[in-house]
Amino acid sequence: MTVPYDVEVINVGKSPTKHPVPQHEINRILVSLAREGKTVVRLKGGDPYVFGRGGEEVHACLEAGIDVEVVPGVTSALSVPALAGIPVTQRGVATSLLVTTGHAGADAAAVAAMASGATVVFLMGVKALPGIVEAAQGAGCAATTPVAIIENGTTSRERVTRGTLADISRIARETGVKPPAIIVVGDVARPGLLASAVAATPDPKGD
Repeated sequence: MTVPYDVEVINVGKSPTKHPVPQHEINRILVSLAREGKTVVRLKGGDPYVFGRGGEEVHACLEAGIDVEVVPGVTSALSVPALAGIPVTQRGVATSLLVTTGHAGADAAAVAAMASGATVVFLMGVKALPGIVEAAQGAGCAATTPVAIIENGTTSRERVTRGTLADISRIARETGVKPPAIIVVGDVARPGLLASAVAATPDPKGD
């Protein structure tokens, strides 16, 4: 990204293991600079309202009497699987989708969604993967349920690791899967799905 030479850039980026600028300090910076009469752009990757703490930052500004305009982004929960060739919904395969944070493993909603055959996308769930798998199988999900893990999505370092609920924890451990990564659980993560007859448009009489 190129910005004019006179634009002040403040890096408040985070990584899975490093949070150099805490959220309350980010809020303070936004409010402080806006009160100086500056036009402030909070640039985020993906959608600021999908686990991006955008709501907290907007609240801080509104509470300080500062008007805010939100420009929607495309969440990594959808864009990263798409770029990796995984449709999060597909006619005849999955008609519903749940996006959840994987920090604490699979919550009740995620477990129910996996058990129903919905696509479940876990963000920030690499460390909790064994627990997610255990919860899914405990809810009756088939051991053969496909799982795909996409590391460093949309970058030159992107890597897709595939398996099933029966073996994905072992595969991820043996191949050294690391965050940031997105985990897709469900039949849409089946290898070669879009090249198979399953993805073909049905006969018009039954469409």
